[in-house]
Amino acid sequence: MAPKLMNAIQYFGYGGGVAALKRVKVAVPDPKADEVLLKVEAASLNAFDWKIQEGIPRPILPRKFPYIPGTDVAGEVVQAGSSVKKFKVGDKVLALFSHATGGALAEYAVAKENIAVARPPELSVPEGAGLPLAALTAHLALTHAGIKFDGSGERKNILITAASGGVGHYAVHMEKLGNTHVTATCGARNLEFVKGLGADAVLDYKTSEGASLKSPSGKKYDYVIHCAMGIPWATFEPNLSATGKVIDLTPGLGAMMTFAMQKLTFSKKQLVPLILSPKLENFEYVVNLAKERKIKTVIDSKHPWSKAEDAWSRIMSGHATGKIIIEL
Repeated sequence: MAPKLMNAIQYFGYGGGVAALKRVKVAVPDPKADEVLLKVEAASLNAFDWKIQEGIPRPILPRKFPYIPGTDVAGEVVQAGSSVKKFKVGDKVLALFSHATGGALAEYAVAKENIAVARPPELSVPEGAGLPLAALTAHLALTHAGIKFDGSGERKNILITAASGGVGHYAVHMEKLGNTHVTATCGARNLEFVKGLGADAVLDYKTSEGASLKSPSGKKYDYVIHCAMGIPWATFEPNLSATGKVIDLTPGLGAMMTFAMQKLTFSKKQLVPLILSPKLENFEYVVNLAKERKIKTVIDSKHPWSKAEDAWSRIMSGHATGKIIIEL
C-alpha cells in the first residue's frame, strides 16, 4: 500500500533550468476508475521536458503550476482503479503520461490503462523506461513516411537528423526494418555509433557536407525524419525528391507557417509538422520490437534519484547519445 505522501520534483514557473527544480513532499495521487497507481522504478527524460520548462509551448503547456515533469515511466502497480481489467497489483508496467499533466519525476504516479503496457521480463527497467515517448514518436514518423516494418514496399531514400538522440536512434533502428536507404546526421563523436545502428551513410552536421544535408549517394530524399531544430526549409528543399516530405518532430511557429504556405500553393514538396497522438496498439508494437531485440534502447546515462538534477542538466545540454534514465 502506498504512503500518503511521496517525494517528487516540481517547478513552479517557466525558466530557471536545474536551479528551478524543487524537491518536495506531495500527496500520493489517487487512481481514477480507469487508472493504475504505479510505484515508479525508473523514468526517462526527453528534450521536450526541458522545452516545456523554458516556455516554448506556452500557454498550452503545462496545464498548471506547480508541475511534476516527465512522461515516461517503468513501474509496479500498487493499486488498480475500479474499472481496470488489464493490470493487477504487482504487475510491471511501462506507461506514457500526457505532457499536460506530467508526473514521472515522483515516487508514485498514476497511468491510464489505455496507454500502459506490460513490461516484458526480457527488458530491464531502464530499457523499458526509455521507450514510451521516443520510440512511439519514431514509429509514428516512419509510419507517416510509409515505411513497412516487414521489409516490403517500394524502396525509399530517407534522411534522419540528430540520429544519435532519443528519437533518432530508435528511428534508425526501425527504418532498417523497412526497405530503405538511410542517411543520418549527428556530431563527430557519434559517427561510428550511428553507423553501428544501421545507417548506410552518416554526416557530421558541423562539416560543410553535413550542413548541406546532401546524400553521399547522390540521390534525393523521399522523406526526412527531422529530429533536430534550427535547419531552414531552404536547406532541405534542394535535397528532396519531386514529392519529398520533411516530417518535423519539433515544429515551431516558422515550421507551421511554412506548412500553411505550402498547402496554399499546392507544393508537392512539403514540410509536415508531426504531433504525437499515442495509441495503445502502437505502444504494444514498439515494446514487442524491443522484446525481440529488433530495436534497442541505447542508454546515455543512468542517474540515481538523489542526482536527478544531473539528469536534467544532461538533457538540457542537447548532447545525449540515446536515453537519459533516472532510477528510483
